[in-house]
Amino acid sequence: MRSVKPKKHLGQHFLRDESIAQSIVESLSPSQDDRVVLEVGPGTGVLSKGLIEKKMDFYAYDLDEESIDYLKVNYPLHMDRFRYQDFLRLDLSQFEKDVTIIGNFPYNISSQLFFQAYDQRILVKEVVCMIQKEVADRICSPHGNKVYGILSVLLQAFYEVEYLFTVPPHVFDPPPKVNSAVIRLKRNETAELDCDEKLFKRVVKEGFGKRRKTLRNALKGLNLPTSLTEDKTFDLRAEQLSVNDFVTLTKRIGTA
Repeated sequence: MRSVKPKKHLGQHFLRDESIAQSIVESLSPSQDDRVVLEVGPGTGVLSKGLIEKKMDFYAYDLDEESIDYLKVNYPLHMDRFRYQDFLRLDLSQFEKDVTIIGNFPYNISSQLFFQAYDQRILVKEVVCMIQKEVADRICSPHGNKVYGILSVLLQAFYEVEYLFTVPPHVFDPPPKVNSAVIRLKRNETAELDCDEKLFKRVVKEGFGKRRKTLRNALKGLNLPTSLTEDKTFDLRAEQLSVNDFVTLTKRIGTA
């Protein structure tokens, strides 16, 4: 088996530039014995190669059986590390270690992967990934910016987010129609929020669900008392609230 054909239905754009791949792998925190590195969508193994060279404890997951077969043939000493499995259905607790996620995320599931990291944040200590630049800008955006949104708030609540570098289309096969970017998420020291975290997630999602409206209108589905919504905070739009503002708002809603 000489190569793997990119498949449009899997959102595959294979990175061909090994220097960029090396930069992505080098962006991981220094190796730790108490972590496992999980690669999403290894494709032709351009990142897997770097993980092997660094002798990291890793597993790579792909729904492209052709890709997994190719990698097992080309890396026979590590064939047990390549898994034909849906990463989104993976139980991360099975590893009994801190989890680091790395990958050139397929564009069509990148948001789902970030929600997975958020939901399993106790286990996921770090994420280093390449995604669409538009999504990267959104995740790393501060409040008050028009691209600031749901993922910005949820991820920034528990992770330090950092935009590392931009990647042009021509280094991929096939070239995507947009620029890509590499970002890093590192778990911060927030063990839990000072509010009901399920309600926090709902407030954030509903607040941005109608982002052009004020919070007074966007959060109508929560059936909040008028005595609360008369507060000037509800004159604002969701994008104007920081993570701490959302925590404070959630506490007030939870006790209203």
